[in-house]
Amino acid sequence: MSVVLPGELIQAQHKNLKLGPGLQQYVDLQGRTSTVVTRAGTLEQNAKGNKSWVEGNSRRYVPAAQEPVVGIVAARQGEGWRVDIGSAHQASLDGLAFEGASRRNRPNLKVNSLVYARVSLAHKDMEPELECFDAQTRKAEGFGELKGGFLVRCSLKMSRNLLDPNYFLLPLLGSRFPLDAAVGMNGRVWLSTKEVKHTIATARCIEAADPDGGGMDQIAVKKFISTLD
Repeated sequence: MSVVLPGELIQAQHKNLKLGPGLQQYVDLQGRTSTVVTRAGTLEQNAKGNKSWVEGNSRRYVPAAQEPVVGIVAARQGEGWRVDIGSAHQASLDGLAFEGASRRNRPNLKVNSLVYARVSLAHKDMEPELECFDAQTRKAEGFGELKGGFLVRCSLKMSRNLLDPNYFLLPLLGSRFPLDAAVGMNGRVWLSTKEVKHTIATARCIEAADPDGGGMDQIAVKKFISTLD
C-alpha cells in the first residue's frame, strides 16, 4: 500500500490485472501500454493481486465496470429506467437487462424502488449502464429488485470491506440473527431482517465499524453489540 497522486505511472504486477476506480490504462504514440493514476489516495490490491484501485476519501462513487451497486429508480425512460447510483450522472437500466426478461415479460419497477445491479458499462464520456444478471451465467445471482428491507449508507471504503469475504462484520451479525444483505460498491447497503431491532443493530454496527465513523475493530464491535441486546 502506497500513496499515489494523479499522473503517476504504476507497474502492473499481474498479467491479467483488472483496474478499479482511480486507475486508467493509457497507450502512448509508440503503442506502449501504461497504467496511470487519476486521483489521489492509497494504491490497493486484492489478495490475489489481480485487481488494483486507488482508495481515497471521496464520498462520490465513480462507476467501474463489473462492480455491484444498489440503485434507486429515479424515473421511467422509454423501455427502461433512470437509476440513481450516487455517481455524477444517473445510470440507465434497460427493461431487458434482467434474467428471463422479454418484450412481454419484464419487471414493473416503480419510482423509488431499490435495485441491486451490476455496472455493465462505465466510461468517463458516457453515462453508466446497469444489468441485473451475472455476466458469466446470465442468471440473476441475487441481482434484481430489492423488496422491503432498509437502506443504509456508508463510506466507499466500508463497502469494499463488507464485500471482502474475510471481513468480520456480516458473518458476526449473521451468527446472531437471520440477515440478508446486498452490498453495493457505491456506499449503499440493503438490509433485511425478521425483526426491526435487528435491522437497527446491523445499521448501527456498520456505522460504528465504518472507517469514516467509529472505525471499531472486531473486539470493539462485539462489545458494542452486547450493549444493543
